[in-house]
Amino acid sequence: MAGRSHAEQVRFILNVLWFIFGSGFLLAIGYGVAALICFALIVTIPFGVASLRLAVYSLWPFGRTVVDRRDAGAASGIGNILWLVLAGWWIALAHITAGVAQCVTIIGIPFGIANFKLVPVALWPLGREIVDLD
Repeated sequence: MAGRSHAEQVRFILNVLWFIFGSGFLLAIGYGVAALICFALIVTIPFGVASLRLAVYSLWPFGRTVVDRRDAGAASGIGNILWLVLAGWWIALAHITAGVAQCVTIIGIPFGIANFKLVPVALWPLGREIVDLD
């Protein structure tokens, strides 16, 4: 860890703990399975790509954020409405529930906050991308 700033070291430790204890691995598997189903149905491939993006973000969330893509058009908006109705609301509800449960303990607060960060992208994933904070 030599050569890393203090903030990078903290993010790394939080990501490792998230992966092991904060449900990062389970979330990534869930999003990965959803992506495979979407790829198999062919028409839903854009949703599969969004699910993979969510899988990667949920695997290692600290030190990253979600930004809107400037080139996203009307198709992304329509796709997001479909996503919201069919899957987004219950995925977001799962993140909110997990976040509240994790915030019950002081140690779990950073993990709860990470779950709350996943809510907006779980509701509206198309037309967004995950970027590093640095």
